[in-house]
Amino acid sequence: MGIDFHTLNFLRHVAGTKPFGETATIARQEVHVNPLVLGRALPLRPDYVHEAYCESLLTGYFGATRVDSIDNSDFENATIIHDMNQPLPPEHQGRYDTVLDLGCIEHVYNAPQALWNASALLRPGGQVIHVLPANNYCGHGFWQFSPELFFSLYAGANGYAETEVFLADYPDKWRWWKVAAPQGGQRVNVLSTSEVYVMVRSVRAGDTFSHDRVQQSDYAFEWSNTVHDPQPMAVPGGIKGAMMRLPGLYDRLFPLFHRAARLKPAMRLSDANPGLSEVDVHAV
Repeated sequence: MGIDFHTLNFLRHVAGTKPFGETATIARQEVHVNPLVLGRALPLRPDYVHEAYCESLLTGYFGATRVDSIDNSDFENATIIHDMNQPLPPEHQGRYDTVLDLGCIEHVYNAPQALWNASALLRPGGQVIHVLPANNYCGHGFWQFSPELFFSLYAGANGYAETEVFLADYPDKWRWWKVAAPQGGQRVNVLSTSEVYVMVRSVRAGDTFSHDRVQQSDYAFEWSNTVHDPQPMAVPGGIKGAMMRLPGLYDRLFPLFHRAARLKPAMRLSDANPGLSEVDVHAV
């Protein structure tokens, strides 16, 4: 958990939209960017002191006026001790302008409750920021997250506004990919062979919010616009179809094709993934 190169630049992007104000971090966040890299990204003052945790960085360069941290344990001296698997106590609700989840909720079993808690921490008009694992982090935590979740959760119907979602290919330091909101029943499917972050910003628009209306958009589109008429699965054409028509052949040959596919060049994020558009991080 903490601020690395992609997270630092995403925080810069968000702070350019709105200063952080009174801020809560989900778990206490370490700084994993060395001072030389920080100095290229931020106008560090001569009196800058590099610290292990993020509080002075957020107050000094991102417009935070106070930084609290919430954790299940006091082992990193968090200011609020609370298990995010459990509902947030009323005394902590509605207190913050910005909530930062920079790699924590994937470690919380009851992720829906943790997401609700993050919104409950906010004042109306406050912003929530997530930087979480998407693809190829199996084993890192309990969960990996799809852009679809955040478009469905942080929708206008649930009391949110200004939602934007990006993907960052971890080895590719100077490009992000902005994700288009799913529409017309079409999924935004993203494949990759390297580690990918999902980076999200949304605003709690009013006094109330809801997490009761969260459905995958392509299913919601079908429920609203089509009559159920199941059709038998069509056998594809070409070599794959020919193999599937011969009993057992496909099952015997598929592992060979799978191993051969592993020899192909790594699949990186690009505009070949429908729904993605390139963002030059230098311009952030």
